Amino acid sequence: MRHIFQQGPDTNAPVLLLLHGTGGNERDLLPLAQIISPSSSVLSVRGNVLENGMPRFFRRLAEGIFDEEDLIFRTKELNDFLDQAAAEHSFDRHNIVAVGYSNGANIAGSLLFHYEAALRGAVLHHPMVPRRGIELPVLSGIPVFMGAGKNDPISPAQETEELNQLLSAAGASVELHWEHFGHQLSPSEVSAAAKWFQRHFV
Repeated sequence: MRHIFQQGPDTNAPVLLLLHGTGGNERDLLPLAQIISPSSSVLSVRGNVLENGMPRFFRRLAEGIFDEEDLIFRTKELNDFLDQAAAEHSFDRHNIVAVGYSNGANIAGSLLFHYEAALRGAVLHHPMVPRRGIELPVLSGIPVFMGAGKNDPISPAQETEELNQLLSAAGASVELHWEHFGHQLSPSEVSAAAKWFQRHFV
């Protein structure tokens, strides 16, 4: 997978896995990494799927309707890539915290739904429920930050609440942060994610 790896000054800090939204690329969230954990190494990945020329991490059938078969395949693809990247760039595979926005948050959520040891934690900005009707792995003690907009037309509030319930029921420690905006990523939401990261990983 196309990606950028930037070695951080603190090799013990979690590696930040950056996952962009629809139409983004591996450079989009680099400024977020500097706010959330400036001492961390960064692995920023570009999605392998194109939708009308816009990179994504998995296909969808329509707005808000995921191609579940492709989601499963692409989630495995990303999980396997993390194994390879850890070996290639010499970082601890078990010390990765995902930071995803929109489609990137959904693939990060899918990693949590499908692979027990995929992530040490996750920052999910404006996510949706990746899949329904499956048993989640044991996520005991895995901290998850979820940022959401009360007026988000793409990731509705009820999606956020349902995802919170599903992750919490699997044992994850979820912190839910609400903004009175839509789908955009606000500075105050990023600031809240940075404070959450400091409490859990520093």
